[in-house]
Amino acid sequence: MIQPRPTPDPKTVARKVGRDMAVRRTGRFGMWLSPFVVYLFLWVPIIVLVVFSFNDGNSVSVWRGFTTRWYENILHGTISAGTEAARFQTELLLKALRNSLLVATVATVISSALGTMLSLALARGRFWGRKTLDTLFYLPVVIPDITQGIALAVFFNIVFETVQRLFGVRLVSGFGTIVIAHVAFNVSYVAIVVRARLAGMDPRLEEAGRDLGANHWQTFWRITFPNLLPGVMAGALLAFTLSLDDFVITFFNSGVGTTTLPLFVYGMLKQRVPPEINAISTLMILASIVLVGGSLLLQNRGNRDKG
Repeated sequence: MIQPRPTPDPKTVARKVGRDMAVRRTGRFGMWLSPFVVYLFLWVPIIVLVVFSFNDGNSVSVWRGFTTRWYENILHGTISAGTEAARFQTELLLKALRNSLLVATVATVISSALGTMLSLALARGRFWGRKTLDTLFYLPVVIPDITQGIALAVFFNIVFETVQRLFGVRLVSGFGTIVIAHVAFNVSYVAIVVRARLAGMDPRLEEAGRDLGANHWQTFWRITFPNLLPGVMAGALLAFTLSLDDFVITFFNSGVGTTTLPLFVYGMLKQRVPPEINAISTLMILASIVLVGGSLLLQNRGNRDKG
């Protein structure tokens, strides 16, 4: 004989419903709050650095008032040293900046060309080992910078020893090794951006060009490349930003007389932390934001054009 189900206690049901609703409200509040916590974790240190770059005091941790003299010191070639002003060679800072711009420009041009060709080969080509290459070209994006820097330093050391043993020519680290190292990790970033642009491109446009008598070279320059140009420019800006800001890989592969701006800032930090370091870092952050923002605008523009 089936026993009738006991009638639940209204108070017990109310408590369970209340507990469930409390859990749901807590979950919704947590989902709403978590993005703000993440952004605060990422941006608070940067905001503090920017604010203290205008601090009217030699201390980098105690606020003394607003000033712009640290930026003026950089422009006039002075740097604070306790209560006195010690001169430093502005040429060293400008030379480091020129080195960074030179390396970033050359590495960006080479990376943009190689990254574009790589993305086209992976998206349009049919050859042996394509899937393996498709997997390997993500490695520079996911492996740690220090691992890649050490691996490249060991690679260059082996190459230099081999060249000296075979040809008697002594090679040393310098601009060439830095550029090659930057190209090695920038190619993947450019290829990812260009390939995303290429994935949304209608292949029938290229087929129509070939049907109308254009060869592969004409089809590329008149149809494929103009459509890929926003992605190429976005990848180039991203590569330029990464190359300009890189420290770890550059540190392991630089030589005498090839100090870039991040290495110059690191050299200043090894001795002490002058207030001007906040101003220099703020200017580097501003340049990075402008370049990355330009890359994102080009990608968004390309997506609107596709739509």
